Amino acid sequence: MFLTIEELLQQATDYPSVAELMIATEIQTSGRTRQQIIELMEQNLVVMKQSITDGVAGVSSVTKITGGDAKRLDDYLTTGHFLSGQTILTAVRNAIAINEVNANMGLICATPTAGSAGVVPGVLLAVQEKLNLTHQQQIEFLFTAGAFGLVIANSASISGAEGGCQAEIGSASAMASAALVCANGGTADQAAQAVAITLKNMMGLICDPVAGLVEVPCVKRNALGSSQAFISADMALAGIRSVIPPDEVIQAMYQVGRQMPAIFKETAEGGLAVTPTAQRLTQELVDKQSN
Repeated sequence: MFLTIEELLQQATDYPSVAELMIATEIQTSGRTRQQIIELMEQNLVVMKQSITDGVAGVSSVTKITGGDAKRLDDYLTTGHFLSGQTILTAVRNAIAINEVNANMGLICATPTAGSAGVVPGVLLAVQEKLNLTHQQQIEFLFTAGAFGLVIANSASISGAEGGCQAEIGSASAMASAALVCANGGTADQAAQAVAITLKNMMGLICDPVAGLVEVPCVKRNALGSSQAFISADMALAGIRSVIPPDEVIQAMYQVGRQMPAIFKETAEGGLAVTPTAQRLTQELVDKQSN
């Protein structure tokens, strides 16, 4: 069991990969067999893929406030006239798709939360096309992401209600960036640097859901978190290091979360949630429910 990035890196030297370390940790802590653990992760992967397929086909949220953006971006991708790279835009499309399915009350896999569920699988299924990842490598990607997520969850938080959106989208993006590094042949240390780079750039991100729903700005934050994961991974793979060590960055995020006012932690009392448009939408939903 590891509780810090430093411990993760030390223990990873005894295993073929970070993914194998995470599987061993799951065996130790859950009591399940290796086969049972892998089968559970395979079930998660099936749900992830299906939610992307459903979202790209086009869905609307129950409230009708959001929906259809994954399909719009998919159509845009087919034109070939985009400014960003295709892999990153595909990840963004995937992330939006999953969160639109979530807002439609569809089945998604929390990675690590429902509000940030689009980032890790969105990135995985995009890079799977680019790197031609095998089924086993896709499963390894998820275990690698889980290993770094385990540290963040235990050392800081993955809860928007506790630490703001930095704890949700920030954590998911960091997990995805670490898995990307390893999937592209990088070292565990480079993956840790990607985590630090990501969290530093997500630090302070507030949680301000309009009408208290996981729609605005959550859907689009998953999109931008996915793109951040790729940039952080490439920076780390290029040899760029975080001046502040990863564990210290995680602790700084934790402290920022503790000091963040409650109005910025999932209460819908600050930020975008109190803009005139947000208040109008909230009132419309209240009126609709009362009729």
